[in-house]
Amino acid sequence: MASSSFAKSIAKFRPFISLSRHSATPTPLPSSSSSFSSAAAVSSAADPQSSSLSQAQQKQRDSKLSKWLLFLPGALTFGLGTWQIFRRQEKIEILDYRQKRLLMEPVNINSLLPLKDKLDDLEFRRVICKGVFDEKKSIFVGPRSRSISGVTENGHYVITPLMPILGLPDSVQSPVLVNRGWVPRTWKEKALEVDHQGSEQSSDIPPSMVQESERSSWWKFWSKTTKNLEVNEVSPITPVEVIGVVRTSEKPSIFVPANDPGSSQWFYVDVPAIARTSGLPEDAIYVEDINENVNPSNPYPIPKDVNTLIRSSVMPQDHLNYTLTWYSLSAAVTFMAIKRLRQKTTRK
Repeated sequence: MASSSFAKSIAKFRPFISLSRHSATPTPLPSSSSSFSSAAAVSSAADPQSSSLSQAQQKQRDSKLSKWLLFLPGALTFGLGTWQIFRRQEKIEILDYRQKRLLMEPVNINSLLPLKDKLDDLEFRRVICKGVFDEKKSIFVGPRSRSISGVTENGHYVITPLMPILGLPDSVQSPVLVNRGWVPRTWKEKALEVDHQGSEQSSDIPPSMVQESERSSWWKFWSKTTKNLEVNEVSPITPVEVIGVVRTSEKPSIFVPANDPGSSQWFYVDVPAIARTSGLPEDAIYVEDINENVNPSNPYPIPKDVNTLIRSSVMPQDHLNYTLTWYSLSAAVTFMAIKRLRQKTTRK
């Protein structure tokens, strides 16, 4: 009886014992290798998406930049055309200013001497000068071409100091540089030959003759002065009247060589340098002769034509032509850019 009762009690407690055993067994944890593999799988799935997004953004940026670059030539040509409009207006004002100045009555240059420091304000003012030319100090600027009867001939502009005459009220009070006009190339060649011969003759005189002439000069002094006075009485100095306009130095382009006063090479007008070479003050006034009364028997130098002073290498009509050209190019390039963009949209 006791054994049967003990077996029954054990049978009653068996389910509880099995449950306690199941609860005591630990649950297995995921391994580290499996966690890393899952993270790598997630990252590998995310990388293609991020790279595709970055590539799409880069393509959008490139397409926008290419669109702007297509319109860049049109914008540049449009800007150049607009700039030509402003240049045309400036040129019209400059030529009108010159024309008004040239229509004014000429004044005596002595009245402008106090305004030497403001030569820019005096430019293209007509003046009258009286004096005598110092031919030995002439300077030739060139070469300058001139068309005569359809034939182009090279020559130079001759610039000569106009010196004061003592005792003449209307004479210039200080030396003035005068551009007398255009002369053939032979004029410069003859002037250089005369200077070369004069320098050779002065160098060929022996020192003994110079000393002898100095010793004998004291008793010939009075006879020389009387002879000079007689010559002056017989052939008095004839004043020269110049009607011209006040000008300033030229502004050479980058293609014009530099002046070389030592070798008498003058390619453009540099008033201070020419005055210094001629022995005049650097602030000497520079005048261009525009006198139209040319002697047919002695036509050279040929003064400048007044109409050339109110002309320019690029006239207002030329600026207008340039404007139309640039605007036409701008319209054509812009039209091609728009057509190109439309082709891209239709392909898409």
